[in-house]
Amino acid sequence: MIKVDQLVKHYGPHRAVQGVSFEVAKGEILGFLGPNGAGKTTTMRMITGVLPPTSGSVHIDGFDVSQNPLEVKQRIGYLPETPPVYLDFKVKGYLKLVMQLKKVPSSLRTPNLDWAIEKCGLQDVAHKLIGNLSKGFRQRVGLAGAIINKPQVLILDEPTVGLDPKQIREIRKMIQELSEEHTIILSTHILPEVSMICDRATIIHGGKVVLDQRIKDMTKDRTLEEIFIDIISKDQTASAEDLKATPKEEN
Repeated sequence: MIKVDQLVKHYGPHRAVQGVSFEVAKGEILGFLGPNGAGKTTTMRMITGVLPPTSGSVHIDGFDVSQNPLEVKQRIGYLPETPPVYLDFKVKGYLKLVMQLKKVPSSLRTPNLDWAIEKCGLQDVAHKLIGNLSKGFRQRVGLAGAIINKPQVLILDEPTVGLDPKQIREIRKMIQELSEEHTIILSTHILPEVSMICDRATIIHGGKVVLDQRIKDMTKDRTLEEIFIDIISKDQTASAEDLKATPKEEN
């Protein structure tokens, strides 16, 4: 469903991403991991077509992201780390606008709206201003906007960052439910999150993929956290702050 082939992104002399390649099968949840500055968000933006690569290619359902951007955008839903919601809109009004922008057919707008609101647990806030909602509910609104066109692929960049433990559990549950109908790439710093809900993990460090394996095979003898820290610590430039940037599971 998703094929990333030798993606490269340079910002002047800085090489943010250096030849990243991986594939995600239909119906799979891929955990995309890496320390701060590893190139995760840059890679996610190239996968979604938000950022053009210096070289390399991405194919979604057989369509090249650079050559067929409209075909690709019809097939993906993207939730960046900070949801792009309009705070002065009411929830329903915002989602209706998103459907117009995504060119959801008129005949599907009412059922899609009802489905997204129910799926993301927004029934009680559907008529409230987004600016008056908690961060957890704003995250839900962003997720509803990402799925409202019922895309085949979901790209979620740090969907639980900054949420409290209860909100984190709720968002995780939603992601697991969505995996029944979508192929998902999930970027996160919370390693137990990947172990709990992902089928496979791809670890990126220094702009390169250093490990790509199924979770059950990867964690036979060690925890994902031990594997992650071992990979980072082998790089002599990694500081203690890099290692501390990987939070443990909150109770």
